[in-house]
Amino acid sequence: MDLKRIEGQLTVCKLKSTAAIDLNQEFYFIGKTDEEISLVCKTEDTPTKTLERDDGWRAFRIQGTLDFSLIGILSKISSILAENKIGIFAVSTYNTDYILVKEENFDAALMALEKNGYNIV
Repeated sequence: MDLKRIEGQLTVCKLKSTAAIDLNQEFYFIGKTDEEISLVCKTEDTPTKTLERDDGWRAFRIQGTLDFSLIGILSKISSILAENKIGIFAVSTYNTDYILVKEENFDAALMALEKNGYNIV
Protein backbone atom coordinates (compact mmCIF):
# COMPACT_ATOMS: atom_id res chain seq x y z
CA MET A 1 0.00 0.00 0.00
CA ASP A 2 1.29 3.45 -0.93
CA LEU A 3 1.41 6.34 1.52
CA LYS A 4 1.89 9.84 0.13
CA ARG A 5 3.59 12.61 2.09
CA ILE A 6 1.70 15.88 2.33
CA GLU A 7 4.11 18.78 2.01
CA GLY A 8 4.26 21.52 4.63
CA GLN A 9 3.33 21.96 8.26
CA LEU A 10 -0.23 21.71 9.48
CA THR A 11 -2.15 23.23 12.34
CA VAL A 12 -5.11 21.75 14.20
CA CYS A 13 -7.35 24.40 15.72
CA LYS A 14 -10.75 25.13 17.21
CA LEU A 15 -12.82 28.06 15.94
CA LYS A 16 -15.85 30.02 17.11
CA SER A 17 -17.33 30.09 13.59
CA THR A 18 -16.54 29.03 10.04
CA ALA A 19 -16.53 32.65 8.83
CA ALA A 20 -12.76 33.01 9.26
CA ILE A 21 -11.91 29.95 7.14
CA ASP A 22 -10.53 30.76 3.69
CA LEU A 23 -12.32 28.17 1.57
CA ASN A 24 -10.15 29.07 -1.42
CA GLN A 25 -7.10 27.41 0.11
CA GLU A 26 -5.89 24.14 -1.39
CA PHE A 27 -5.83 22.02 1.77
CA TYR A 28 -8.13 22.05 4.79
CA PHE A 29 -10.53 19.87 6.76
CA ILE A 30 -13.48 21.24 8.68
CA GLY A 31 -15.27 19.28 11.35
CA LYS A 32 -18.43 20.79 12.82
CA THR A 33 -20.49 19.16 15.54
CA ASP A 34 -22.93 20.32 18.18
CA GLU A 35 -19.92 20.93 20.46
CA GLU A 36 -17.22 22.49 18.30
CA ILE A 37 -15.79 23.58 14.98
CA SER A 38 -12.38 22.07 14.24
CA LEU A 39 -10.07 22.98 11.40
CA VAL A 40 -6.95 21.29 10.05
CA CYS A 41 -5.06 23.47 7.59
CA LYS A 42 -1.63 24.52 6.41
CA THR A 43 -0.05 26.50 9.22
CA GLU A 44 0.32 29.61 7.07
CA ASP A 45 -3.43 29.49 6.31
CA THR A 46 -4.57 29.31 9.94
CA PRO A 47 -7.13 31.99 10.81
CA THR A 48 -5.76 34.67 13.12
CA LYS A 49 -8.56 34.27 15.67
CA THR A 50 -8.73 30.73 17.02
CA LEU A 51 -10.09 29.51 20.33
CA GLU A 52 -7.24 26.98 20.55
CA ARG A 53 -4.51 25.85 18.19
CA ASP A 54 -1.81 23.22 18.00
CA ASP A 55 0.96 23.74 15.44
CA GLY A 56 3.72 21.41 14.30
CA TRP A 57 1.83 18.61 12.54
CA ARG A 58 2.85 16.77 9.37
CA ALA A 59 0.69 14.39 7.36
CA PHE A 60 0.55 11.56 4.89
CA ARG A 61 -2.39 9.92 3.19
CA ILE A 62 -3.25 6.47 1.99
CA GLN A 63 -2.83 6.80 -1.76
CA GLY A 64 -5.80 6.08 -3.99
CA THR A 65 -9.49 5.69 -3.30
CA LEU A 66 -10.45 3.29 -0.53
CA ASP A 67 -13.57 1.20 -0.86
CA PHE A 68 -15.91 1.48 2.13
CA SER A 69 -15.92 -2.31 2.44
CA LEU A 70 -12.21 -2.38 3.32
CA ILE A 71 -11.64 -3.09 7.00
CA GLY A 72 -8.73 -2.35 9.31
CA ILE A 73 -6.53 -0.15 7.13
CA LEU A 74 -6.38 2.78 9.54
CA SER A 75 -6.29 0.38 12.48
CA LYS A 76 -3.17 -1.36 11.15
CA ILE A 77 -1.34 1.92 10.52
CA SER A 78 -2.28 3.33 13.93
CA SER A 79 -1.19 0.07 15.62
CA ILE A 80 2.24 0.20 13.98
CA LEU A 81 2.67 3.80 15.06
CA ALA A 82 1.39 3.07 18.58
CA GLU A 83 3.95 0.26 18.91
CA ASN A 84 6.57 2.90 18.08
CA LYS A 85 5.09 5.32 20.65
CA ILE A 86 3.91 7.74 17.96
CA GLY A 87 0.54 9.40 18.51
CA ILE A 88 -1.71 10.26 15.59
CA PHE A 89 -4.54 12.56 14.60
CA ALA A 90 -6.56 10.92 11.82
CA VAL A 91 -8.96 12.53 9.37
CA SER A 92 -11.02 10.65 6.84
CA THR A 93 -12.48 11.89 3.59
CA TYR A 94 -14.81 10.17 1.18
CA ASN A 95 -11.81 8.83 -0.77
CA THR A 96 -9.15 8.05 1.81
CA ASP A 97 -7.59 8.56 5.24
CA TYR A 98 -5.08 11.19 6.29
CA ILE A 99 -2.79 10.54 9.24
CA LEU A 100 -1.18 13.45 11.06
CA VAL A 101 1.75 13.08 13.43
CA LYS A 102 3.79 15.69 15.23
CA GLU A 103 6.68 16.95 13.13
CA GLU A 104 9.34 15.54 15.44
CA ASN A 105 7.88 12.04 14.88
CA PHE A 106 7.22 12.30 11.15
CA ASP A 107 10.39 10.64 9.83
CA ALA A 108 10.23 7.91 12.49
CA ALA A 109 6.59 7.25 11.59
CA LEU A 110 7.35 6.87 7.91
CA MET A 111 10.36 4.63 8.63
CA ALA A 112 8.27 2.38 10.91
CA LEU A 113 5.58 2.05 8.26
CA GLU A 114 8.12 1.41 5.51
CA LYS A 115 9.68 -1.31 7.68
CA ASN A 116 6.23 -2.90 7.85
CA GLY A 117 5.76 -3.05 4.08
CA TYR A 118 4.26 0.33 3.23
CA ASN A 119 5.64 2.20 0.24
CA ILE A 120 6.29 5.92 0.90
CA VAL A 121 5.81 8.10 -2.18
